[in-house]
Amino acid sequence: MTGPTCTVGRGGPRERLVWLVVTATCDLVLPCRDEAAALPGVFALVPDGMHVVVVDNGSTDDTAEVARAHGATVVHEATPGYGAAVHAGVEAATAEYVAVLDGDGSMDPRDVLPLLDDVRSGRATMACGRRRPSRPGVWPWHARAGNAAVLAWLRRSTGLPVRDIAPMRVCRRQDLLDLGVLDRRFGYPVELLVRAQRAGWTFTERDITYHPRAEGTRSKVSGSVTGTLRAGRDFAAVLAQYGLR
Repeated sequence: MTGPTCTVGRGGPRERLVWLVVTATCDLVLPCRDEAAALPGVFALVPDGMHVVVVDNGSTDDTAEVARAHGATVVHEATPGYGAAVHAGVEAATAEYVAVLDGDGSMDPRDVLPLLDDVRSGRATMACGRRRPSRPGVWPWHARAGNAAVLAWLRRSTGLPVRDIAPMRVCRRQDLLDLGVLDRRFGYPVELLVRAQRAGWTFTERDITYHPRAEGTRSKVSGSVTGTLRAGRDFAAVLAQYGLR
């Protein structure tokens, strides 16, 4: 699903002021582990006025130091897992809205703006990005196949109107906390979608360009068949927990 094109930030000084006011209402949450090489490029694309919360989830490199040098709030989350990192970041955020995306350079933070517009305008409770690879090989076959299988399962069993597992998403911070997502591993986005659908949330989904990860970083999921299988196990556990067989 798509909505109108976002025009926030275009025009003269007055429009820019409006843009800064809008972006200040949204914190950008980046769950990270060993993403020091990627973060400078990510920060270079963060919309003006948007504050960044970096969650260091057990990094062995300079992720935290690089994030602080770019003005981010850094949260250290000792419990390993994507869901643990996201939850810690959302709790640490202070803005009305939160946007969540990976800190590996594969997504452009500017793509958050149309999603934020969808939620602020009331077109959706949660706006999600749908990955479109910038070139062949960016999204490995095993990761795409696993993603497609889980989404087909979700659409068939719940009627969820989405075509990706919300790799980039925007919603109100308090709405997300009130939803009570419990998974702290890779199953977090699947549980989020299931709980949101059952809570009556509305969704929009927009295409976002999926770029190669920054050089010097490695995906914890799609970087290997083993990683994809591990994530698939977590996805399946969530589906079983909610009786979605």
